[in-house]
Amino acid sequence: MELFATLERDDYEELLFCQDKASGLKAIIAIHDTTLGPALGGTRMWTYATEEEAIVDALRLAKGMTYKNAVSGLNLGGGKTVIIGDPKKDKNEAMFRAFGRYIQGLNGRYITAEDVGTTEEDMNIIYQETDYVTGTSPTYGSSGNPSPATAYGVYQGMKAAAKAAFGSDSLEGKTIAVQGVGNVAFSLCKHLHEEGAQLIVTDIHKEAVGRAVEAYGAKAVDPADIISTDCDIYAPCALGATINDESLRVIKAKVIAGAANNQLKEAYHGDTLHEMGIVYAPDYVINAGGVINIADELNGYNKERAFKQVSKIYDNITRVLEISRLNGIPTSVAANQLAEERISLLRNTRSTFLRNGQHALSRRSLRG
Repeated sequence: MELFATLERDDYEELLFCQDKASGLKAIIAIHDTTLGPALGGTRMWTYATEEEAIVDALRLAKGMTYKNAVSGLNLGGGKTVIIGDPKKDKNEAMFRAFGRYIQGLNGRYITAEDVGTTEEDMNIIYQETDYVTGTSPTYGSSGNPSPATAYGVYQGMKAAAKAAFGSDSLEGKTIAVQGVGNVAFSLCKHLHEEGAQLIVTDIHKEAVGRAVEAYGAKAVDPADIISTDCDIYAPCALGATINDESLRVIKAKVIAGAANNQLKEAYHGDTLHEMGIVYAPDYVINAGGVINIADELNGYNKERAFKQVSKIYDNITRVLEISRLNGIPTSVAANQLAEERISLLRNTRSTFLRNGQHALSRRSLRG
């Protein structure tokens, strides 16, 4: 991999490698763009096959956060961290303490939160070393686990997509295939079940599937069969790239609306969905509930205010779908245009984020 050529292609600002031999920390922090404000993005811990795979994931996720924050109207840029390791076996306190010190060293250019493979408890440990972490326990004046907010936002966005596809935003009686039943998807299934949807679920972890079957009367299928199953809505809620050449040959859903990041394996798959007449709710628009909830912490967390903002994902998806319809372009392109227009508008009035500038953010200073 030619690192600088890769960074130049999508105009990344910074890529940092953080290593602590004693604790086993191997982390990569990617900062994509801070035009709108400090980069906010979670910390993912995963068993990457190679270091290059980890770098690619960090970069791709960081850019996604720039667009997610921009299209959600937040005054935040995009960044992301990946930690190489097995989250079930390799975690220790020293690892997250060391990582927290690296974040503190960035002096506010990057704010982290939990993501796949990390937890509220991990954020609590990071908070011992830095102000620039969100999603800690409520005892620290934080919002806690962002999964319920993410799920609620996906639910609202799914309703907006259903209205475009079926003429009504009611999900009662709709068959919804949910791929992955982790924390976010389990909360999403609760909303769908309460509205009267019929659920089909899958996950690589059998206990997660069993929990959804027991709680919501869901039907379980093999992971290999979820995309080809007969359903109205496909909700990808595991890792990304499930919308690809192979899956598009067998998909039967009329709507794709889920919590996963980077759902399209390649950009042209958004074009294919548009040509097929499948309503696609762009991932970083529909799954922004968690980051909207977390961003509220920076102003002193208020759950009612935060969830009111999260509910506006319905309007954001509706706007993207309307731009797509009026201009005859894929929804993925319409979403990108919205995000890029906002960043471009402010680029000439905001330089690279500086900690000591007018818009400096510190949780402790805000708490007084």
